[in-house]
Amino acid sequence: MLSIIIHGGAWDIPDGDVESHRQGVLNALTIGWKTLIDGGSAVDAVEQAIRSMEDDETFDAGYGSHLNQLGEVELDASIMDGKKIRCGAVAVVHAIKNPITLARKVMDESEHILLVGEGAERFAAEHKIKLCKPDDLINKRERERWEALQGRKDFKTKDSFHKQKRSSDTVGAVAMDKNNNICAGTSTGGTLNKYPGRVGDSPLIGCGTYADNEVGGVSTTGWGEAMIKVVMAKTVIDLMEANGGKPQEAAEKGIEILRRKADGFGGVIVLNNQGQFGISFNTPRMARAYMNSVMNEPFAAI
Repeated sequence: MLSIIIHGGAWDIPDGDVESHRQGVLNALTIGWKTLIDGGSAVDAVEQAIRSMEDDETFDAGYGSHLNQLGEVELDASIMDGKKIRCGAVAVVHAIKNPITLARKVMDESEHILLVGEGAERFAAEHKIKLCKPDDLINKRERERWEALQGRKDFKTKDSFHKQKRSSDTVGAVAMDKNNNICAGTSTGGTLNKYPGRVGDSPLIGCGTYADNEVGGVSTTGWGEAMIKVVMAKTVIDLMEANGGKPQEAAEKGIEILRRKADGFGGVIVLNNQGQFGISFNTPRMARAYMNSVMNEPFAAI
């Protein structure tokens, strides 16, 4: 069955930003779905859907990502092919417009899984992925947000990111293609005003992304430190494998574990090996959209 599910972040999305988030995830869904119905692979669909959100300044991924304490963009992404459990990821990159494409290149053409910083950018250049100027990734909105936070001590405490519950527009997608292969991917600019070099769950296989054709695929969004503590994506996969392949039940149980064990907040999207969906979140809102072969029209909600 052809199937794809998208997320564009789980947080307290303001009323004025709801429509741009809804349109953004619908655009990504349309691109990913067309890739699938045209015969493309699940990997192709996930990459193209996420690229569209990285290019959309609505989201904290690619262009328009949050700035760290130094006023710089640092991007993370991961992708995993459930057919052979292949995966690739990059973290703390400054000059890559579409980190999901670089993560795929790592998966396809490197013996490694995770490359970071200058090494990741060197690998990109060697494999003909065009580098950009770091400032080209910064938009006016994020510059103003960053400037407003300078000097605030409450953003430099151990629990500041958790307590503030600021925007977390991590984006992700999970897809199943005509050969029933499953792929999952996640991309983010990380947490607003984060310490330079901070890495969250998004580029960590098992925390932000996981795919296994025998079970399904998962992409997460939210407070990354908590997601890492409970190995969120793999935990949801294991729950789904144990419950007989019920994605909604696994998603809800995963979020319950996140809250109970790590006092965490966020959301997950889940796709099982039958092309069925699961979504759960414990934030006020979550941007999501999905479509499969048995549906007459796509679904989107915030």
